[in-house]
Amino acid sequence: MNVIEVKDVWQIYDNRIVLERLNINIAEGSFVSIVGPSGCGKTTLLRMLMSEEHASRGSILLDGKPLSREPTVDRGVVFQRYSVFPHLTVLGNILLPLELRSSRVCGKFFGARRRSAIEDARTMLEHVGLRAAAPLYPAQLSGGMQQRLALAQALMAKPRVLLLDEPFSALDPGTRADIHVLTKRLWEETKMTIVMVTHDISEAFRLGTRVIVLERPSPDEPGKGARITHDIPVRARQTATPDKLKIA
Repeated sequence: MNVIEVKDVWQIYDNRIVLERLNINIAEGSFVSIVGPSGCGKTTLLRMLMSEEHASRGSILLDGKPLSREPTVDRGVVFQRYSVFPHLTVLGNILLPLELRSSRVCGKFFGARRRSAIEDARTMLEHVGLRAAAPLYPAQLSGGMQQRLALAQALMAKPRVLLLDEPFSALDPGTRADIHVLTKRLWEETKMTIVMVTHDISEAFRLGTRVIVLERPSPDEPGKGARITHDIPVRARQTATPDKLKIA
């Protein structure tokens, strides 16, 4: 079953074609990595999936229905820079999605419901290795810990689709490897659908079940937008390895 369907999507800014003729079906529970050179429109596509931008042409469907014109709780997002609230503690950041989903007016739990929510939040912090950091503020955490927190916060909202916008690029190699392991484990446990934008081809193959490559046209094709040039199931990487992909 396809969760997301991108149908003949174009994105045009002031007569400049950024993306053209994108057709992508994303199956439920898959982990799709989108790679390509800087400026080819990877983040633009992710912003359209989040409803932060809207396609100039074509359509995007979620569960067979046109994508909402506004961001909704069924799509979570983790950005390159740590998308957490600096004025809230680690525990407060994890509780926030639960509180907002439960009460859009006051955004607070009370009594037994709050105690239950706190226990759920602490369980999530345990999953990402941050239980001892619950009373700290984001500024007191390392970069890797902040990104763990951002992932945990996004997962607490239980989105239908999780969108990752180069979420590991600011991390040092050792921390990045640890977060890769965590992300893969959380994806396997939650079975949610993930779409990740990255410029790192090795990362795309390491985490994804499928790698989609966006590339700009050659210089002799002026006025053309980026298109899909490769769509590779990761199980086929013995014949289509990252080394064989040449992305400018």
